[in-house]
Amino acid sequence: MNRRFALALSGLLFAVVPAAAQDWPTKTVRIIVPFGPGSTPDMVGRLIADHMQQKLGQPFVIENRPGASANTGTEMVAKADPDGYTIGVSLGGPLAINTLLFAKLPYDPAKDLTLITMLTTQPSALVVHTSLGIDSVAELVDLLRRNPGKYNYGSIGNGSLSHLAMEALALKSGTTMVHVPYPGSPQAMTAVLRNDVQMACLPAISVTPHVASGQVKILAISLGRRSTLMPAVPTLKESGIDVEADAWNGLIAPAKTPDAVIAKIHGVVVDALAEPTIREKLATQLMEPIPTTPAQFRAKIDADLARWSPIIKALNLRIN
Repeated sequence: MNRRFALALSGLLFAVVPAAAQDWPTKTVRIIVPFGPGSTPDMVGRLIADHMQQKLGQPFVIENRPGASANTGTEMVAKADPDGYTIGVSLGGPLAINTLLFAKLPYDPAKDLTLITMLTTQPSALVVHTSLGIDSVAELVDLLRRNPGKYNYGSIGNGSLSHLAMEALALKSGTTMVHVPYPGSPQAMTAVLRNDVQMACLPAISVTPHVASGQVKILAISLGRRSTLMPAVPTLKESGIDVEADAWNGLIAPAKTPDAVIAKIHGVVVDALAEPTIREKLATQLMEPIPTTPAQFRAKIDADLARWSPIIKALNLRIN
């Protein structure tokens, strides 16, 4: 998305910003990130915070509040005063998937939060150990069908996107694999390299540095379209498996935050995502900016709920 289109998006959405919002911000704004320093949401949040501080002349401070599958930080945003001085970076887990996994959440994403804009999307890569001797998703499916339950796959935990994506692949292809959860992407990737597990669907940025070793191979990515940053790699859909599992970030605020303030935030953030320097920094992590209207953001959450609900029910996954 170029700068002209990005500005048009914001301008069409919020054509008139009332005078009351013109004074905002008059003090420090905190941006809650539900993961620790160095995480993908943290990186995105800091890029946005720096840009907003430069444009609006007030401090924008990142507060890392990890815990409970990102529910802790998202709850902090939901329960903050709706005055525009607390916003947050959130993602598909606490805004969609966790509503299906957890028996009860301390917040209701649909009622307690205002959606501002999506920020970035990042593909996951289906990676296999080269000892399998396969070069495509079709060959993987054939191998799994001939050997039900023989092969293992790694994930970054029960209910994670890496877990759900592989189970969706199994359900859609009529295959069976053994799930082995790990604490995070580095551990799961190491397990594939060691052939402790033969495959995984992990953030592409965790996978691509290891391809040159010759120990692993990327068969496909999980976006609904080819990534502009990995154009030679086919999608799972292209490969005959209707699975889409993208890792995305979005910007949120407490419900009842004034529309005029939301409009001002939206405009500045959409402008940030069109900045070449920001886009270049995102590209180093294989992230693409995807600014949206709040309605488009809501539609994405609804699509994720529809996509993952039958998978989670089929697995009988529940966290109390």
